[in-house]
Amino acid sequence: MAQTLVKHVASEEDTAQIASALAALLRPGDVVLLDGALAAGKTFFTRALVRALGSDEAVTSPTYTIANIYETPKGPVLHVDAYRLKGAHEFYHLGLEEYFDTGVSVIEWGERIADYFDAPLSIRIGFGDSEMERQVTFTAEAPRWSPVLEALT
Repeated sequence: MAQTLVKHVASEEDTAQIASALAALLRPGDVVLLDGALAAGKTFFTRALVRALGSDEAVTSPTYTIANIYETPKGPVLHVDAYRLKGAHEFYHLGLEEYFDTGVSVIEWGERIADYFDAPLSIRIGFGDSEMERQVTFTAEAPRWSPVLEALT
């Protein structure tokens, strides 16, 4: 059964706090699928998450490179933009499997390749009533994510 948690945030600082709280709960092998409209804050969320994991690397959208890898004290973070991918089959041919067990994977436009993963955490970032407000919706089916969603409440 799917578990869902919805967080309403009023500012980028609030979004960064949620990303930081999530970062503290992540472990190698975790996959986070990020979705939302253009400019909703997917890359901002990833930047805050990578910073909270202890990296000071400049996190940029991997729209054209497809994937960026950031080194953190907790292991590598694989940051993928699946917008230009046609599905899980095309994602498989990127040859990124080695990062799935040793690091955390954060995949923007993750719905496009969700079938590739068994137990991801899905996060949808939606616009709120004002320019800075966002609605962050966490959804997961795997038991792995139950304590994470509870801790984020």
